[in-house]
Amino acid sequence: MYGIVDNLSAQRATDVLLFSLAHPRWEFVFQPTYAASLNLIEPWWKVLRSLALKGRRFQTWEDVCQAIRDATAYWNAHRHPFVWGRRRRHRPRRRPGVARMAKVA
Repeated sequence: MYGIVDNLSAQRATDVLLFSLAHPRWEFVFQPTYAASLNLIEPWWKVLRSLALKGRRFQTWEDVCQAIRDATAYWNAHRHPFVWGRRRRHRPRRRPGVARMAKVA
Protein backbone atom coordinates (compact mmCIF):
# COMPACT_ATOMS: atom_id res chain seq x y z
CA MET A 1 0.00 0.00 0.00
CA TYR A 2 1.35 3.40 -0.95
CA GLY A 3 0.37 6.56 0.88
CA ILE A 4 1.16 9.70 -1.09
CA VAL A 5 1.74 12.63 1.24
CA ASP A 6 3.02 16.16 0.95
CA ASN A 7 6.13 17.48 2.65
CA LEU A 8 4.33 18.86 5.69
CA SER A 9 6.47 18.34 8.78
CA ALA A 10 3.57 16.56 10.55
CA GLN A 11 3.88 13.73 8.01
CA ARG A 12 7.36 13.01 9.41
CA ALA A 13 6.26 13.02 13.05
CA THR A 14 7.09 10.21 15.45
CA ASP A 15 3.58 8.75 15.28
CA VAL A 16 3.78 8.43 11.50
CA LEU A 17 7.19 6.79 11.70
CA LEU A 18 5.96 4.35 14.35
CA PHE A 19 2.93 3.54 12.18
CA SER A 20 5.17 2.76 9.21
CA LEU A 21 7.32 0.49 11.37
CA ALA A 22 4.28 -1.34 12.74
CA HIS A 23 2.70 -1.73 9.26
CA PRO A 24 5.42 -2.80 6.82
CA ARG A 25 2.92 -3.13 3.93
CA TRP A 26 2.49 0.65 3.99
CA GLU A 27 5.04 2.83 2.26
CA PHE A 28 4.80 6.60 2.35
CA VAL A 29 5.82 8.40 -0.81
CA PHE A 30 6.49 12.11 -0.50
CA GLN A 31 5.67 14.31 -3.45
CA PRO A 32 8.52 16.51 -4.66
CA THR A 33 9.08 19.86 -2.99
CA TYR A 34 7.38 22.72 -4.85
CA ALA A 35 5.06 20.31 -6.65
CA ALA A 36 1.73 21.52 -5.28
CA SER A 37 0.19 21.07 -8.72
CA LEU A 38 0.46 17.30 -8.21
CA ASN A 39 -1.74 17.56 -5.14
CA LEU A 40 -5.27 17.59 -6.57
CA ILE A 41 -6.79 19.33 -3.55
CA GLU A 42 -4.66 22.47 -3.96
CA PRO A 43 -6.69 23.97 -6.85
CA TRP A 44 -9.89 23.41 -4.85
CA TRP A 45 -8.44 25.23 -1.82
CA LYS A 46 -7.53 28.14 -4.08
CA VAL A 47 -11.09 28.36 -5.42
CA LEU A 48 -12.60 27.97 -1.95
CA ARG A 49 -10.40 30.73 -0.53
CA SER A 50 -11.32 33.11 -3.33
CA LEU A 51 -15.06 32.37 -3.14
CA ALA A 52 -15.56 32.13 0.61
CA LEU A 53 -12.70 33.52 2.64
CA LYS A 54 -10.65 36.11 0.79
CA GLY A 55 -11.02 39.65 2.10
CA ARG A 56 -13.62 38.77 4.73
CA ARG A 57 -13.71 38.87 8.52
CA PHE A 58 -15.89 36.52 10.49
CA GLN A 59 -17.33 37.01 13.95
CA THR A 60 -18.08 33.37 14.74
CA TRP A 61 -17.08 29.92 13.58
CA GLU A 62 -20.65 29.42 12.31
CA ASP A 63 -20.15 32.43 9.97
CA VAL A 64 -17.07 30.71 8.51
CA CYS A 65 -19.00 27.45 8.05
CA GLN A 66 -21.90 29.28 6.40
CA ALA A 67 -19.55 31.10 4.00
CA ILE A 68 -17.99 27.78 3.02
CA ARG A 69 -21.43 26.20 2.50
CA ASP A 70 -22.52 29.14 0.35
CA ALA A 71 -19.31 29.02 -1.72
CA THR A 72 -19.67 25.26 -2.23
CA ALA A 73 -23.31 25.65 -3.30
CA TYR A 74 -22.30 28.41 -5.74
CA TRP A 75 -19.45 26.28 -7.13
CA ASN A 76 -21.78 23.30 -7.61
CA ALA A 77 -24.46 25.45 -9.29
CA HIS A 78 -21.92 26.91 -11.72
CA ARG A 79 -19.84 23.83 -12.38
CA HIS A 80 -17.69 23.46 -15.44
CA PRO A 81 -14.73 21.30 -16.44
CA PHE A 82 -11.61 22.21 -14.53
CA VAL A 83 -8.74 23.37 -16.74
CA TRP A 84 -5.29 22.60 -15.37
CA GLY A 85 -2.55 25.18 -15.65
CA ARG A 86 -2.72 28.84 -16.43
CA ARG A 87 -5.51 30.24 -18.51
CA ARG A 88 -4.36 30.99 -22.00
CA ARG A 89 -5.07 34.40 -23.38
CA HIS A 90 -7.08 34.55 -26.54
CA ARG A 91 -4.88 35.35 -29.48
CA PRO A 92 -6.40 36.42 -32.78
CA ARG A 93 -5.69 34.01 -35.61
CA ARG A 94 -3.11 35.13 -38.10
CA ARG A 95 -4.01 35.19 -41.74
CA PRO A 96 -2.00 32.75 -43.79
CA GLY A 97 0.36 34.21 -46.35
CA VAL A 98 3.50 36.20 -46.71
CA ALA A 99 4.02 39.16 -44.39
CA ARG A 100 3.87 42.55 -46.04
CA MET A 101 6.59 45.11 -45.58
CA ALA A 102 5.54 48.52 -44.35
CA LYS A 103 5.75 51.25 -46.98
CA VAL A 104 8.57 53.64 -46.37
CA ALA A 105 8.07 57.14 -47.72
